[in-house]
Amino acid sequence: MRNETPHTELSPASLASSPIVGNASHATGTLVDKYGRHVTYVRLSITDRCDFRCTYCMAEEMTFLPRQEVMSLEESLQVAKTFVDLGVTKLRITGGEPLVRKNVMWLIERLGALAGLENLVLTTNGSQLERFAAPLKAAGVRRLNISLDTLKPERFKEITRIGDLDKVLRGIDAATNAGFRRTKLNTVMMRGTNDDEFVDLVRFAMTKELDISFIEEMPLGEIHGRNNTYISSEETLALLGRHFELLPSTESSGGPARYWRIPGSESRIGFISPHSHNFCDTCNRVRVTAKGELYPCLGQNDALNLLPVLRTGTDDAALRQAIVDSMGIKPFGHDFTQQMDAPQVVRFMSMTGG
Repeated sequence: MRNETPHTELSPASLASSPIVGNASHATGTLVDKYGRHVTYVRLSITDRCDFRCTYCMAEEMTFLPRQEVMSLEESLQVAKTFVDLGVTKLRITGGEPLVRKNVMWLIERLGALAGLENLVLTTNGSQLERFAAPLKAAGVRRLNISLDTLKPERFKEITRIGDLDKVLRGIDAATNAGFRRTKLNTVMMRGTNDDEFVDLVRFAMTKELDISFIEEMPLGEIHGRNNTYISSEETLALLGRHFELLPSTESSGGPARYWRIPGSESRIGFISPHSHNFCDTCNRVRVTAKGELYPCLGQNDALNLLPVLRTGTDDAALRQAIVDSMGIKPFGHDFTQQMDAPQVVRFMSMTGG
């Protein structure tokens, strides 16, 4: 799909001041794109650094951003506050691995206190949760997503290149002990790598009273060979259906996952399907990278750089207007299937923040 430009008749300025767009009603001043979609969810990356090197997320030898090119914690807070003032109710903190950021709790504590923010959540690889689970809960983080692609230590090392599975498993238990509920495991589906473990991962989630979402691989970064490893949600759903009674659910966590239930279990089984069933028509989210780039769409290259606005010394009005303007470059959608052999997005997942 080609990158799109704003339509004059639905420019960002008109959207910001008009309470009616299409068939949907929105409060004046909230974020609405030119297709009438209400943006209420922001994924905010606070670092491109990570203590793992997962094969689908980054290169083995990464060159990370210089410190001066990364938003400070104060700038991250300013961006988050401005989004919340514009009607965003859900904020997900991402990375890299967000918990390796120095003084990260300073930011989390202040985000947890933002008036109007209903849902502060965090995505992590779990490596630092033994230390941070209790402080995160106390600071107001509502829910955690933890990446877990395998339960086999040697395979875990192969996928993450340097990660320790036992440390992550202890982190999962620490989150439960800290009082987190509905913690969700994120599993990237990779044929020939972890497709023999999907049933075991569901059973693990059920035993621990966790949710789990299976995610289709996306063509971001170095994608050589991913046509051979890609697995669709339908294929995994059929596999799990041979072992569990799966009942479709209308539940939503405010993101793109579609959920299924297993009778007698509290665990939800989710599927995030950017290839086979993309969720573009109801997309309610944008992403801000650690260097302040606002990406309205994960599957496109168009972005608006907020860092110069943050560092001009002007008041919050300029930042607010820049964010409103970004709604004009939010495309209707992406098509990852057509990009598997000829990728349009060459940045690594760790650069965008997931």
